[in-house]
Parts: sequence; C-alpha cells; structure tokens
Amino acid sequence: MKQFFAVFNARNIEFLRDTSALSWNILLPVLLVLAFAFIFSNDNKTIYKVAVYGEQNATQSPSFTFMQTRHVEFIREYSLTAAIRKVDTHQLDMVIDFSPPSRYWINSTSSSGYLTERILWGTGGRSFQKETVDGQEVRYVDWVLPGILAMNMMFSCLFGVGYVIVRYRKNGFLKRLKATPLSPLQFLVAQMLSRLLLIQALTILIYIGCDFFIDFKMLGSYLNLFIISLLGAICLISLGLLVAARLSSEELAGGLLNLISWPMMLLSGVWFSLEGTAAWVKMLAQLLPLTHLVEGARTIMTEGASLMDISYQLAVLSIMSIVFLFIGARIFRWE
Repeated sequence: MKQFFAVFNARNIEFLRDTSALSWNILLPVLLVLAFAFIFSNDNKTIYKVAVYGEQNATQSPSFTFMQTRHVEFIREYSLTAAIRKVDTHQLDMVIDFSPPSRYWINSTSSSGYLTERILWGTGGRSFQKETVDGQEVRYVDWVLPGILAMNMMFSCLFGVGYVIVRYRKNGFLKRLKATPLSPLQFLVAQMLSRLLLIQALTILIYIGCDFFIDFKMLGSYLNLFIISLLGAICLISLGLLVAARLSSEELAGGLLNLISWPMMLLSGVWFSLEGTAAWVKMLAQLLPLTHLVEGARTIMTEGASLMDISYQLAVLSIMSIVFLFIGARIFRWE
C-alpha cells in the first residue's frame, strides 16, 4: 500500500499545484449556473409566440388590448417574409402586420394559432384582415437533428484536435518534429484534414443510419448540407488548433475547451430556439461558430434553403476559419 499511496498523493499534489486547471474546475460550473440563472429563469411562462411587424397604428381602436395580453410573447420582426415562414413551420403562432391594411397570419393546421386568433378577436382585433398558411408542423426530431449532429462535430473537432496536440507537446512528440523541415502551418493543416475526413465520414454514417429508422424531413439539397457541414467542421477544428497552439497542460486545455464548448451547446440553438430571448443573448450567440453551423444546416433541412439563402452563415464561418487558423499558426510553438 505504500507504493499505492505514494502515487495517489503525487497525483493529488500535481493537480493541486496546477492552479490554472484547478481554477477552471471551480469556475466552470459556477459560470454555467449563473448563465442558466440569468438567461432561462422567467416567472412569466410564455404560452404563445406572436411576431409583430411594423409600428402599431396610432388610430387603432382604444379597445385593442391584445398587445397587453399576459403569457403571450411578442417578438419584433423586421422581415415579414421570414416571420410568415416561421408560422408556416409552426415556430410562431401568429404574425401581426400593423402596416395598412392591418393583417395577421396563422397556420390553419395549428391549434395554438387557432387559440391565439380567438384571443386577438376578444381583445379588439376583429378588424384585422385574416391570412392563412397551411405548412405542416416540423417534428422536434427533425428540428433538433442538425443541432445534435453539429454538437457531436463540435466535441470531436475541439477535443480530437486541441486536446491531442497538447498531449503531443507534453510528451515531447512536437519537440522531435521541430527538428524536421515541417512548418507549423503544414502540421496544423495536416491535423485539420485528418480530423475533417474522419468527422465528415462519421457524421454521414450517423445521418444515414438514423434516417433509415426515423425518416428525417429533408427539403433542401444534400450537397448544400454537405458544404455547410464541411465549412463548419473546418471552423471548429481551427478553433481547437488555436486553443492548443501554446498550451502544455492537458488539464488546462480540457478546461478551456469545456469553457468554449458548453456556451456553444447552450446558446447556439442546439436544443431550443432563441426566439424571444434577450437581445444580448442573441448577439452573443452570433459570435459562436456553432450557431451559424446549426442555423445553416437547419434552414436547409427544414426550409429547403439554397446556398444563397445561407450566404451569411457561410461567410461568417469562412472568416472565422481563416482568422483562427492564421492566429494559431502564428502563435504555435513546438515545445
């Protein structure tokens, strides 16, 4: 037992002396709890979601009190076409357009839309012109699938590249590579292509296998889905390479990668829509590469979007990939 306790004690001392890793292990759960407390705590539970387009008419009847209805979440929309499309796919219960002539849209197959319309009529909105759409509801499994696949890619890209390179450096493997003509950029690109090939093959196999049993809804092009998946994987791998560019502590690398991956998993729309959340939450989500990967893939699958429709997501992922890879190559060290 003497040998056992010697090793046991040495490992404890090693961990406690690594103050950076110890700090992350303490701070990470605290930060996650605070994030949940500020972002998702709400005493007023929302039952219906209504998008509002245009400014309310000043000559509106004084009896129109629909906008003061409790438990109805009113979301400001600046694209009427996009809002109607969300009603069509049951992401919103109603769209109200205050521009003359005042109109509203509901989905004729939605029970929530039916009840929201009755609330509108009972609060002075019978003068609004009714418009209907009849799109079928997107199943939750169809909606959440792009997020699950993207989340799996995120963990594989970040930990499969970033954590491994840190271990290479700690074991002295990178120090031996330094004596070769290999440049940091060549090494990083080789790591990227290797992981990219593996993660794309695995993602395709997972999708095909699950689709065989569940029959996912796919309205867009498989080629477009592959392109956004490829670009998203490149961006996430580049981020993992950036994190591992100079670290030599596996514990610290694990803490940083968790610090990066958990906010992306919570705020990138993987499990739930960010419709109606605070504006600062949406702005923060736009800084996360997983957000653009999930949005692009989900729009292709559930709405049949083209590459032009997701050009913003493609551009953001491309810029992030270039920036991450460039900085990672510049600050990379072998030892």
